[in-house]
Amino acid sequence: MPTPDDFSPSMLLTLAFATALVLGLALKFWLATRQVRHIARHRAAVPAPFAERISLAAHQKAADYTITKARLGLLEMALGCVVLLGWTLLGGLDALNRTLLDAMGPGMAQQLALLVAFAAIAGLIDLPLSLYQTFVIEERFGFNKMTWRLWLADAAKGLLVGAVIGLPIAALILWLMGAAGPLWWLWAWCFWMGFNLLLMVIYPTFIAPLFNKFQPLEDESLKARVTALMQRCGFSAKGLFVMDGSRRSAHANAYFTGFGAAKRVVFYDTLLKQLAPGEVEAVLAHELGHFKHRHIIQRIVVMFGLSLAGFALLGWLSNQVWFYTGLGVRPNISLDPTIAAAPNDALALLLFMLVVPVFTFFISPLFSQQSRRHEFQADAYAMAQASGADLASALLKLYEDNASTLTPDPVYVKFYYSHPPATERLARMHNHPAHP
Repeated sequence: MPTPDDFSPSMLLTLAFATALVLGLALKFWLATRQVRHIARHRAAVPAPFAERISLAAHQKAADYTITKARLGLLEMALGCVVLLGWTLLGGLDALNRTLLDAMGPGMAQQLALLVAFAAIAGLIDLPLSLYQTFVIEERFGFNKMTWRLWLADAAKGLLVGAVIGLPIAALILWLMGAAGPLWWLWAWCFWMGFNLLLMVIYPTFIAPLFNKFQPLEDESLKARVTALMQRCGFSAKGLFVMDGSRRSAHANAYFTGFGAAKRVVFYDTLLKQLAPGEVEAVLAHELGHFKHRHIIQRIVVMFGLSLAGFALLGWLSNQVWFYTGLGVRPNISLDPTIAAAPNDALALLLFMLVVPVFTFFISPLFSQQSRRHEFQADAYAMAQASGADLASALLKLYEDNASTLTPDPVYVKFYYSHPPATERLARMHNHPAHP
C-alpha cells in the first residue's frame, strides 16, 4: 500500500482537493436536505409563539418559498461541482490558457484576456439558474418586480462598471506580481485594502445611483424621529435616503452604506410602506447597534487579516509548479532557455480563487456564529434606544413579508445563518433585559 512519501506534492494536492470537494459537496447536500425535511415537517401549523401574528397561509408560503430555493440550491451545488472539476482537474482552464497563448502570445494582454474570458464563460454558465431564480421562483411567490428591459440595463451597467474598475485593478495586481519581487503580495495587499476603503467612500455617491434612484427622506415626522435617534446614539450620517427597491423586488430592507464622512442611511421604499414609524426607528436602532459595538470595524479588521493571509499564501503558491499541475494546469514554463516563459500570474489568481473556497467552506460556521452574536448585541442595543415591542413587531413583519421561514433546521442554522432565526431573536428579547 502506498504511503504519503510515495506521492509527489502535485498528487497530494490533487488528492486533498478532490477529497475536500467531495466532502464539502456531501455536507452541503446533507444540510440542504435536512433543511427541506425539517421545514416540510413543520409546514402544517404556525409555531406557537407566532400563532397570533402570522397566518397559516403566510407560514406555508414561507415554507414553500424556502424549500423551493433550497431545491434550486441543490442543483446549483451539483452544477458548481461539475464546473469546478471542469475548470481544474479536467483541464478547462489549461485549455483556455493555451488557446489564448496560441492566439495572442504571452504578455499582459493575454493575461487580462484569460481573466475576462474566464469571467464571461463562468457568467454564461451561471446565467440560466440566475434567470430562473429571478423570473420563475421570485415571480411565482410575488417578489419579482424586475422587467426584462431593466434586467438587460442592469447587466449592461454591471459589465461596464466591472470593466472600468476591474480591468485596471487586475492589470495593476498582475503587474505587481511580475515586477515587484518576492514581496509583491504585500504591495498588492496594500493596494487591495486601499481600494476597498476607497470603494466604501465612492460607492454610495457614484456607483449605487447607476442602478437605483435615491431620494432624500421626505416624511418630516419620520425624519425628525430618526434624526433624534441618531443624535442620542452619537451617530452622524451624510443623509437619509429612500431607495426605489420596489423596481426590482418586493423584499424590504434598510442599511448603512459608505465610510467615514460619506456614511448614508438608506431605506428601501418597500420597508417604509410595510413598517410603522416606531418600527422603522427600532430597525434603524438595530443597525446603529452594529456601529456602537464596532462590529463594522471588527469585520473590516478581519477582512484585512484574512486578505493578508490570502495574498501571502498566493505569493508562495504562485511559485510552486505542483500548485498548477496538481490542479490540472500546465504552468507556462519554457524548456528553451533562449525563449522567455509566459507569465503564470493570471493562472495563479484564477486557480487560487477557484480552490480556496473548497477548503474554507469548512470553517464558515465560525463566521456565521460570530455574525449571529453580533445580531443579538445589536438587538439588545436597539431595545435600549427604541421600543423593544416595535423591534419585535418589525422583525415579524419583515419575516412575513420576505417569506422567511419560522422553522429552519437547527443544524442548518448553525452552519449557514448570519442572522438568528425568529424564534431565537424574539426569545432573547423577552428573556434578556436590554442594555446599551
